Amino acid sequence: MILTKSKPIRLSAITAFLFLFSFTQSLAHCDGLDGPVVKDARKALESGNVKLVLKWVKQEQQEEIISAFNKTLTVRKLSPEAKDFADMYFFETLVRIHRAGEGAPYTGLKPAGRDLGPAIPAADKAIESGSAKELVKFLQDAMHNGLHPLYVSALSKKNFDPNDVNAGREYVKAYVEYVHFVEKVYQMTTGTAHGEENSEAHSH
Repeated sequence: MILTKSKPIRLSAITAFLFLFSFTQSLAHCDGLDGPVVKDARKALESGNVKLVLKWVKQEQQEEIISAFNKTLTVRKLSPEAKDFADMYFFETLVRIHRAGEGAPYTGLKPAGRDLGPAIPAADKAIESGSAKELVKFLQDAMHNGLHPLYVSALSKKNFDPNDVNAGREYVKAYVEYVHFVEKVYQMTTGTAHGEENSEAHSH
């Protein structure tokens, strides 16, 4: 049976696909000058309240952020130029330490207005609006568009001539791509790899 968009998809699977769909982009989302980390940093500096940014770092890292914050508040009072320099120093320190806590490398602050692809803006919009309806629809379409071609390809190559080795290899290639996609979504949904209950993990 060919998959259709009308078939319901478990929300947990959709959530897993969001991770698969935008993992690389999401790692970079926080290092933009218009990203959520820097936005909170601006609010913290203007209000003098460091607690507005401590949520972005781990407990063991917050003393370093508090120290950088206090230094920034002192320096930014000296002149407009000093303010800009001090603010950038704090932004970079906060983002660097936040990314280190995620296990991600810091490669510098990125300019505002970057193309983050469709997934991250859709996720942010759902939070801002308080409704996940459009996000779920977006992810259902993305899941369908990712899985359906792999399914159709494997299905179309299934009934090959057993004596045709090349046709058999084409089927195996299509089958492996299809199964790996499904398994990755399952792993992200459950947090376990197939075969963890046993002694061996499934692989092709």
